[in-house]
Amino acid sequence: MHAGSHILHRRIGGSLPVVARGSGVYIIDREGNSYLDASGGAAVSCLGHSHPRIIKAIKDQVDCIAFAHTGSFTSEPAESLADHLIQRAPPGINHVYFVSGGSEAVESALKIARQYFLEKGQQQRSKFIARRQSYHGNTLGALAVGGNLWRKQQFEPILIDSGHISPCYAYRDKAPFETAMEYGRRIADELDAKVRALGPENVIGFIAEPVVGATAGALVPVPGYFKRVREICDRHGILLILDEVMCGMGRTGSLFACEQDNVVPDIITIAKGLGAGYQPIGAMLCSAEIFAAIRDGSGFFQHGHTYMGHATGCAAALAVLETIDEEGLLQNTLTMGALLESALHERFDNHPNIGDIRGRGLLRGLEIVADRSTREPLDPDLAIHHSIKRHSMKQGLMCYPSGGTIDGRRGNHILLAPPFILEEQHVMEIVSKLADAVDSALKDVGVLK
Repeated sequence: MHAGSHILHRRIGGSLPVVARGSGVYIIDREGNSYLDASGGAAVSCLGHSHPRIIKAIKDQVDCIAFAHTGSFTSEPAESLADHLIQRAPPGINHVYFVSGGSEAVESALKIARQYFLEKGQQQRSKFIARRQSYHGNTLGALAVGGNLWRKQQFEPILIDSGHISPCYAYRDKAPFETAMEYGRRIADELDAKVRALGPENVIGFIAEPVVGATAGALVPVPGYFKRVREICDRHGILLILDEVMCGMGRTGSLFACEQDNVVPDIITIAKGLGAGYQPIGAMLCSAEIFAAIRDGSGFFQHGHTYMGHATGCAAALAVLETIDEEGLLQNTLTMGALLESALHERFDNHPNIGDIRGRGLLRGLEIVADRSTREPLDPDLAIHHSIKRHSMKQGLMCYPSGGTIDGRRGNHILLAPPFILEEQHVMEIVSKLADAVDSALKDVGVLK
């Protein structure tokens, strides 16, 4: 622990172990304690820690030049990374804008979406629609469209006004008489109703995570949901923005998460796994139509950040993506994801306080309940997620528990997002340590005897 720190830490008054080094799927602190990083930090470290290829790419780039401002130069790493992404992006996506992280990527998406309609002479379009229980970042624009109540409520007076509809949350909201397709259509049709209520001529676009991450714990859309969403966006002439900051770049088993829903958005945001934590980097990708509107209009995207297109960050990200390709890690994500899913079901299917196990690839969530049969959540005042995190760290396991899963106050879940280099023994270690941590936490608050 670092005493007398001058850092304004996330939680004031707490104490944190001091990290010393990383090795594969493990992080080691200064005292020599080892932690299996089963959450990738926050779904970031997809290649684990200290991957030699990425380290070499960073060192080689720094030996040439670390940074040159994009107002004056482009760089070979940035151009090569853009080519690599566009070759693998959904059809019609053809340009990339590099930034330093997920929130910046979302801000870039919101701004280019607004400017697109300005270039087309539709100045009245000013509204975005998003979903409750979503998370799109911590900057003011991203907070405004996000649905994470705890993060945004104290800043509401200074946020832009956005419309919100229900998440695709089948565990809680699908009626017993509905098929998955019927439920998906009903929930997607909330978008149609919201657009009509706001006036289609006033709406810029709809933003959503293909697989919801931190706020609701790996919510996977039911079949047909996003295809219906795409139809509604097309009907009203609004943009579809998919936020893949957490679920993209291989996390769910395909490089772009939307591939698995057979839907092509107008704008995509990526980060986290793009740089795998080796450098801060994110990106906004847009369609040829959006690019052409700006190119043939003002010729200038009115936005920018000092570190956009950072040469060292782009060199690291390119090495990350090449490593994912060459080491067959998308397939390993699917293989280990299936093994992790199976192991979680085997251990927790009969647990009285685990109500749902969900996710795709190596993005998995467990929803915690007071009663498995009624799905009643635990009392929020128990703050069970804090206790689970504390016990997990004691066990030598990093996971990502959160509260407010259902509505911003009620409900709890645990998110798992381990590195793509995961092996079978790591899966078993994760499940064993997580089971001990969950039971210890539940016993602490008197829920489990």
